Amino acid sequence: MTAQKTVKKLKVKMVSIYIMGKEYKVPEGLTIHKAMEYAGYKLVRGVGCRAGFCGACATVYRFKDDYRLYTGLACQTTVKDGMYLVILPFVPAKKPGYDIEKLKADFSSIVKLFPEVTRCVQCNTCTKVCPQEIQVMDAIQMILRGDIKSAAELSFDCIACGICSLRCPAEIIHYNLFQLVRRLNGKYLTPKSQHLVQRLKEIEEGKFDKELEKLVKMGPEKWKELYEQRVIE
Repeated sequence: MTAQKTVKKLKVKMVSIYIMGKEYKVPEGLTIHKAMEYAGYKLVRGVGCRAGFCGACATVYRFKDDYRLYTGLACQTTVKDGMYLVILPFVPAKKPGYDIEKLKADFSSIVKLFPEVTRCVQCNTCTKVCPQEIQVMDAIQMILRGDIKSAAELSFDCIACGICSLRCPAEIIHYNLFQLVRRLNGKYLTPKSQHLVQRLKEIEEGKFDKELEKLVKMGPEKWKELYEQRVIE
């Protein structure tokens, strides 16, 4: 008996999805990314790490006879029958320029750059749509209270997908705001690591120059070998 005859044919349930208005039949259980590729699309935008870390695949979708607008990451969200979807190349948002050296880790510095933060109505929509399950609204409230450190820690896992900003009635640009908050926290509120200070000094003094030069001369094959043999803690 051949191997082909012994393999049972799997029955896969197919669902209908609509991409830019056109219907496609795809296997149930695929992520939006994989379903689009199954349908024949070659993804060159709105796709990055494929693992929920880069925030490049923010997606908006709806269902027939359902007025609600749903959001998610295409690499994590699985398709459902009757889904109408479109992947957003990015969420348009202004990013004010600033010199971190001229700012202070306080609310006054933040509100000058992001005045819309004061318009927060505490609807909690931002938290509900966050694919990382970050307590986004709580972080905004901490900023309003001047608790920069807590806001930075709470928003640490933000991947800047922009979905929260897409749904915010106050038009707060959360991911750019949180980036500023984390920068202020890192520069002014987090104690300096003395080990890091010492290591930077050693680098500047040339302590590792010979070792680095030796490593550079090894070439890609040796680098790969050393990487595979590294001790993982």
